[in-house]
Amino acid sequence: MMFNHPPKEWGPLEWLVAAVVVIALVVGLVTWNSSRPGPCGDGLEEIAGECVGVTDHAFDADERTESLIEAVADENARVRQDWENPSGDRARIPYVRVALMMPFTSNASSAMTGDMIRRALAGALAAQLEANSASGPHYQLLFAPDGKHLSEWKPVVDRLAEMTRDKEAPLVGVTGIPSSTTETREAVAELTRRGIPTVGPVITAASMNSRYFFKTSPNNEEFAKALSRYLDRYPQEERGLLLWDSREGDVYSQNLRAVFDRQFGKTYDLKNHNSHYIGSSGDDQGIPQRFADAVARICRDKADTVFFAGRDQDLPAFIKRLANEGGCDRGGKLRILKIGIGLEPTLTSADTERSLRRADATIVDASAYDPSWEETPGDAPSGFSPFHARFKDIESEHELGDKALEDGYAAMYYDGFALLASAVDRAYSEINALPSTKDVYSTLTFSTINGGTCTGCLVGAGGTYGFTGPGENNQWAVCKPVPVIEFPPVARSGDKEKLPLYRTYRGDKAKSCPS
Repeated sequence: MMFNHPPKEWGPLEWLVAAVVVIALVVGLVTWNSSRPGPCGDGLEEIAGECVGVTDHAFDADERTESLIEAVADENARVRQDWENPSGDRARIPYVRVALMMPFTSNASSAMTGDMIRRALAGALAAQLEANSASGPHYQLLFAPDGKHLSEWKPVVDRLAEMTRDKEAPLVGVTGIPSSTTETREAVAELTRRGIPTVGPVITAASMNSRYFFKTSPNNEEFAKALSRYLDRYPQEERGLLLWDSREGDVYSQNLRAVFDRQFGKTYDLKNHNSHYIGSSGDDQGIPQRFADAVARICRDKADTVFFAGRDQDLPAFIKRLANEGGCDRGGKLRILKIGIGLEPTLTSADTERSLRRADATIVDASAYDPSWEETPGDAPSGFSPFHARFKDIESEHELGDKALEDGYAAMYYDGFALLASAVDRAYSEINALPSTKDVYSTLTFSTINGGTCTGCLVGAGGTYGFTGPGENNQWAVCKPVPVIEFPPVARSGDKEKLPLYRTYRGDKAKSCPS
């Protein structure tokens, strides 16, 4: 027999010890679970199936975006190490933080396509690397995902506000804000209420205004003025159609429709010549991209000019419908006038070009960025070269898609980060300390533009421009170039002079702005 005596029963002392052990194990497990990063990683939480929050670490996003996210995270780690534990005998380099607030995942109806996300992130990374190669404080680029449809901004803004109070590495500003919607308007208003300078690199809706919100792109009204000069230079029969996106909550399309109507409505009788459709970006509001009515009206009225008040993602479908069903005798070339940051690659694809030629149509785009700058650097802004060099290095290591510069997102997101970094550097050199968000805000408004000279302007990839005082022009950039691009280009005999370049709030007169 292995046991000669029955097992001893536990007394009160043994039960007490066991209870203490069990409680200790449970507390330890709870503490471990609460302290470990969630499924989204450090600084992020899962909300409605998406990772939302603020972090300087890599996290799960679209698969083709992950290498770029890791590159930013690596640079962030290097910046932190150069302050906390620099190698060798190197001096410690202080740093500040700039948040990139935008989606990092996409689907068919999201605010940004996957290619837009990658190019925007590549532009911001190029600006971070350029800023960190200079003297002065260094910069971390924080990821601030706020959901595919930009709707989960509240916890993001709460966290960003907390980070502005960090004494060692404060948050000094936010860039991103990729679209003009009801949600982004609310987010911008809250960022202003918290006193955080914010830059919208690709915002164009003229109604997107808030005291701390700076826009580096022209707004729809300034774009329309550049298009007006084009129409004055190349007049036709003034038979127009206003084609507008009727999706509720799209501040951009609503504002652009109103601007087109004010600028061109009387001349082209747009009140009686318009059609609408439901755009594909956003929540389900019905079958998108139904253009049969618009094409029928173009044929019936023999329109020669379409004013497109919608998003670029929907334009190829309209052009294809026009080519397939619009083969009526209009009596001349159809011009499709639009505004945009650049020329989205789907608009210049072989398929779209074939459709445009079949429809005898051309796109006329008032833009924040001219794709020809890459091929003719002599015509490019003076700040284009350092951006281009950084971007080409990044492009060689990451998948950014075809024609990665043409949509202008990389250049304008570069400028969005560079604008904040330039203000930080200027403030730091004056006060010899890391600036607060109030310091950055006031520095952003210190530009003085006098003809061809400017004090405090950004010398950016998209031009040399600045902001001329608190609230002046609702914090829209002054002297931002607005090139007008044709695709396919229209051959004209005897037209040897280029259309003069329009500059925001200064017109197209020579020497009205710095080059």
